[in-house]
Amino acid sequence: MQTPKISKLAIICQHPVQYYAPLFQVMAQQQDIKVFYAPIATGNKFDEGFGRNINWDIPMLQGYEHLFSHRLKDINDYCPTAILIYGWAYTSHMKIILHFSKRITVLFRGDSTILDPISPWRSILKSYLLRKVYTRIDFALYVGSNNKAYFEHYGLKSKQLIYARHAVDNTRFAANRQLQAVKLRTSLGIANTEVLVLFAGKLIPKKRPEMLLEAFGSLTPPGAHLLFVGNGILEDSLKKDVLVLPNQACIHFLSFQNQQRMPVIYQSCDLFCIPSSGPGESWGLAINEAMAAGKAILSSDKVGGAADLIDDNNGRIFTSGDLRDLTIKLQIMLASKRTLEHMGQASSERIKYWNFQHQIEAIYGIS
Repeated sequence: MQTPKISKLAIICQHPVQYYAPLFQVMAQQQDIKVFYAPIATGNKFDEGFGRNINWDIPMLQGYEHLFSHRLKDINDYCPTAILIYGWAYTSHMKIILHFSKRITVLFRGDSTILDPISPWRSILKSYLLRKVYTRIDFALYVGSNNKAYFEHYGLKSKQLIYARHAVDNTRFAANRQLQAVKLRTSLGIANTEVLVLFAGKLIPKKRPEMLLEAFGSLTPPGAHLLFVGNGILEDSLKKDVLVLPNQACIHFLSFQNQQRMPVIYQSCDLFCIPSSGPGESWGLAINEAMAAGKAILSSDKVGGAADLIDDNNGRIFTSGDLRDLTIKLQIMLASKRTLEHMGQASSERIKYWNFQHQIEAIYGIS
């Protein structure tokens, strides 16, 4: 089955997302699209994970046509030839799927996986629900191998699956910020010859920052530093745990950093670590960002994108929740700054193929 030609695409999202807005801006330069957001406030949004209001500092609503409405009439008035739904777990999204199913081409986009264990009864209920939902769509855009396995598990056929690689704005994260990165390292007392391990994200249980701290603290590697960037409910306990470690002077904390600052954060490190155990970790777009910045990666196997983005050329994958495995692989990677540099170069080359243009071509059936 070939994707029908799309002349006008309606995109349904719940709210503006910092990862998707840059994609929509690129799409709008090439195609006729209109994004329909739910009618919610567009200002500061309280993020429970970070425990603070977040107001993204990159353009979220510029460069593409949009409307804050999920009314069927407003979407119909746009006269789309196809509709792309981002996620199903909202009442308005389900209504839109049911309304347009069998009328125009319905594309679905999600990045869920089946990596997390669930109870038998919940598995049965979830399977029943999702199979009913997915009978209403024509095609699913899968972002990687774990996501593809998820769609297949819930009944979608291979002819319905379109490979649209998960991507971020690679150019923004790859743009040279080395002077600022060096300044950041200097402010933290980190020499250019030393190795910096970075954790960037919410300091919450499913991200497992405490396990990374324990692994790093047990190694006390000479000339190595660990930087936590972010906030969350584990922040205070992490800072208390640092006080009893012999290498406490080499462990640093920065509060939440907005999108404009993140390329500097990534470029300041030598190794990016994402130790998440879930549940619900899905893809882990921070891996894409760090790879675009040219960094080696250490990830748990519960991060959805790890299987597609990481191999021995650019990093390591450890068994989720296994402190010993994390510690061993962290020790191996900390042994040579030069090796980390080579891995970072491999990351830069690999992530070039995970870009917005590939997504657009997949959606429109060009490739």
